[in-house]
Amino acid sequence: MLMALYWCTECIPLAVTALLPVILFPMMGIMESNEVCIQYLKDSNMLFIGGLLVAIAVEHWNLHRRIALNVLLIVGVKPSLLMIGFMGTTAFLSMWISNTASTAMMLPIANAVLQQLCENEANAEERDHNTAAAAAATDGQDNQAFEMGDTKGSKLKAIDMGRDSEAGERSPEAELRRLKTQQKYVKLTKGMSLSVCYAASIGGTATLTGTTPNVILKGQIDDLFPDNGGVINFASWFGFAFPNMVLMLVLSWLWLQFVFLGFNFKKTFGCGSKNEGDREAYQVIKDEYNKLGRMNFAESCVLIIFTLLVLLWFTREPGFIPGWATVLFNKDKTYVTDGTVAILMSSLFFCIPSKWPRCGATNKNGAPAKAPPPLLTWDIVHEKMPWNIILLLGGGFALAHGSEKSGLSDWLGLSLVPLQSIPPAAISILLCLLVATFTECSSNTATTTLFLPILASMATAIKIHPLYVMFPCTISASLAFMLPVATPPNAIAFSYGNLKVMDMAKTGFILNIVGITTVNIAINTWGIPMFQLDTFPSWANITKGP
Repeated sequence: MLMALYWCTECIPLAVTALLPVILFPMMGIMESNEVCIQYLKDSNMLFIGGLLVAIAVEHWNLHRRIALNVLLIVGVKPSLLMIGFMGTTAFLSMWISNTASTAMMLPIANAVLQQLCENEANAEERDHNTAAAAAATDGQDNQAFEMGDTKGSKLKAIDMGRDSEAGERSPEAELRRLKTQQKYVKLTKGMSLSVCYAASIGGTATLTGTTPNVILKGQIDDLFPDNGGVINFASWFGFAFPNMVLMLVLSWLWLQFVFLGFNFKKTFGCGSKNEGDREAYQVIKDEYNKLGRMNFAESCVLIIFTLLVLLWFTREPGFIPGWATVLFNKDKTYVTDGTVAILMSSLFFCIPSKWPRCGATNKNGAPAKAPPPLLTWDIVHEKMPWNIILLLGGGFALAHGSEKSGLSDWLGLSLVPLQSIPPAAISILLCLLVATFTECSSNTATTTLFLPILASMATAIKIHPLYVMFPCTISASLAFMLPVATPPNAIAFSYGNLKVMDMAKTGFILNIVGITTVNIAINTWGIPMFQLDTFPSWANITKGP
């Protein structure tokens, strides 16, 4: 309760609150200090550190920007396609790098493109109006000139009138048109800013290392149910969460499309048309891409290591066939985990040079040239690594372990036995609503850390599969769509998109409902055969008597 209070109010930093078990558990006689401290650097933390090192390398060499601009060049600049392009790209990047970094990178690009589209449309309307006015004036003067024999001079005079109206003060009608165009793009900017920050939160749910709550679930499952046989790994998480993420992203896009663009398909999709304004906005993206130049040696190395890491994660223990780790190392025990692979591949960043090495190279003075720096240096890692999150993870594991050791988990489990009379699907939906509401006011890391041990105790007490409630609630902890303070991506979008709190609250409320609905559909459809959620597993049968 003390840690929950401190995490919600943030009266002291979140990471410092996470260190309270190191002080209080030994003093209260719950656990020895050695036993508490070992919780702060478990296998799940190593997985998280390895994933972050890869993300830092991708960001450092601007690989994420190259991927994003490439996708946007493919989808084009029609409003609806642009929105789904930004959402899809942001979600993909958030699967591998931090939600905050992907949002901070994508929003300036979105704003630049929309500003260009707005200026182009306003200028095009102005030109069309002036051309029409000049043509009308020319027609009128032609009739008079035919009688007076001065056709050429009258046409020149009409053209000058058009130019004067364009260069001088705009008429009230022109101002009204420009204002209407600007209002349309202000609304579109709001929608685009929200789409990027929401896509970042949604995308993070698709991979085990995508966001902190996912790693917390793996750590809690491994800690509370040590005989689970590695039920949560990178491949099993991706198999369940990726389809759910795609479904959630498409439904979110449809809702944002309805709110900010409407469903005028001819206008928003373009139906194959491409005007001058679209070409100029497209050129903005192309110019940004051209600034990156050709892919260099460092970027290629980072991309290869990243691809190899993902392949090794997927094939380590795919489930339907023995993976390479099972065949080579894990014959009688789980020696090699996803954390082992993450640290192995991320350590290569410190060994491989950032430029193609040349034997016998010299500098301008003829002296032997210095060796090129590696892809990552520790100074870069030290600057960009969120060390506070690693302490937060450890604090959650220590809290869960303390609950188990003290008997609090058993007491909570027995207290929740009456819930057996409620259908499991209803329990899951209610708990998701509770978690999604709670995470609007506190960090998703703190929310997951507080709720998961309680949910595990409840599941074992009422004899339902622990993942049946823990999985959807973990994903629900990332559905913080309603308030600017709920997540860093929301705060960044709020500062960029001229948004009001009510804009975010009204749009985000529906998306919260959409997210909770999709994750509960997922857990009750493909989730059941994937994890055998309709049975109570033997590894979860650890509830002790009073």
